[in-house]
Amino acid sequence: MKTIGVLTSGGDAPGMNACIRSIVKTALHYNIKVIGINDGYKGLVENRMQELDYESVNNIIQFGGTVLGTARCAQFLTKEGRRAAYEHCNASNIDALILIGGDGTFAGGFEFWEEFQIPVIGVPATIDNDISGTDHTIGYDTCLNTVIEAIDKIRDTATSHHRIFFIEVMGRNAGFIALNAALASGAENVLIPEEQTNVEALAKQIVAQNKGQRSSIIIVAEGDDGGGAVEIMNKIQPFLPRYELRHSVLGHIQRGGKPSAFDRILATRMGALSVELLLKGEKNLKIGSKGEELIAISLVKDSTISAELDLEKLNLLKKLQTK
Repeated sequence: MKTIGVLTSGGDAPGMNACIRSIVKTALHYNIKVIGINDGYKGLVENRMQELDYESVNNIIQFGGTVLGTARCAQFLTKEGRRAAYEHCNASNIDALILIGGDGTFAGGFEFWEEFQIPVIGVPATIDNDISGTDHTIGYDTCLNTVIEAIDKIRDTATSHHRIFFIEVMGRNAGFIALNAALASGAENVLIPEEQTNVEALAKQIVAQNKGQRSSIIIVAEGDDGGGAVEIMNKIQPFLPRYELRHSVLGHIQRGGKPSAFDRILATRMGALSVELLLKGEKNLKIGSKGEELIAISLVKDSTISAELDLEKLNLLKKLQTK
């Protein structure tokens, strides 16, 4: 193992830079060269890479986003595009790839491994926390804290003006952010893709909960079957003619910001382990966390699917909603 390539792919997540830093510094400790690939698989297909050294990754641990960049790449979905990526790996003498991203990133890495047998290690980094086999993904903790801070501020206004607020958070296919933000912020309800939304029943619940209260906060995952916060608010308005309803879409603020201490530590540990696994001759794996322990799981097709939400937390939230 003489040269490792590293890329970040999919949506950016706070802590990606901490992971890149850890990979580079761990590899250099073992006298391994690191090639940084710009803009994910797109940079691999287009041969946009550069060698990374200590200076390249100094003072990036505290920054959100990714210094390597990330982008979608339709070309990598084709055999011709993956062939070009393979040829560029060979030209740069890349012996293995470390892929920092989500399930789409891992699916691409699995296919690349199947076709060309270049060893790959996947490091889970997504604010959605929806990767199977890991308790935490890099970026999720920071995102959750950003969301909770925003909800707390909105509640101040909601309480002052006696308003019902529908707050939309990210989560197109999974409700991890929405459910845990609802629990941590004391929200009155949460709407997630994992559970069907009944607008009329929700309206009745809001009325029942709102007796004696000055406000309500409803967290809406963007992928909820009833729609986003705006659509849900418009659907429910006829059932709540006496209430003043407002919405807030938090949007991409959830992706940005300095990574939390938790995400920096997790990213540093996962980055170092990814290099050490390659040194041991391991390949076609993704890293996960179980409590404080880091684990490595075989990267096969059915392991790239999303993780399942713990619906016991939803049951807990419902208990706390009952008067």
